[in-house]
Amino acid sequence: MNNIKYYNDSLAYDFEMFMPKSNTAPRIRKDDNIVKLPKTEEKVRVRRKNAARRVSASAFAVLASVMILAALCGNIFLRLRINEVNSEINKVKGQIDVAKSERTSLQVSLEREISFSNIELEATELGMQKMDKKQVKYIRVNDKNTAVTKDGKTLTSDGN
Repeated sequence: MNNIKYYNDSLAYDFEMFMPKSNTAPRIRKDDNIVKLPKTEEKVRVRRKNAARRVSASAFAVLASVMILAALCGNIFLRLRINEVNSEINKVKGQIDVAKSERTSLQVSLEREISFSNIELEATELGMQKMDKKQVKYIRVNDKNTAVTKDGKTLTSDGN
């Protein structure tokens, strides 16, 4: 095997890497390959701002949930109170209906007692009778402006 020909050929090696560097070649600065990150203060401020937004959003969600729950509880309480008042109203209406029916029954019984046929029957049982013409006494007044009382005094329309 003849390896000498490989040693003489420069295809396998880049000898420029081993050459001393000249001043004309551009220098690579050490800072060129470093990635600069944003300032830590700015990062912290942005993080705090985002955290505050998240906290305010969650606080708003909690507050909204509490308000909705309070509204629902208030609605339920008011509906219960309305039902209680309605039941009291219905009880009073029932009592009013009972009182009206009692009033009606009392009026009917009063009308039975006061009816003319009952009064006439009671009067005949007591010995009373209807008035006749002979029971009527007429008074004749000569002077229209004067009247004589039982005591014998004369009264006039002038007040004497």
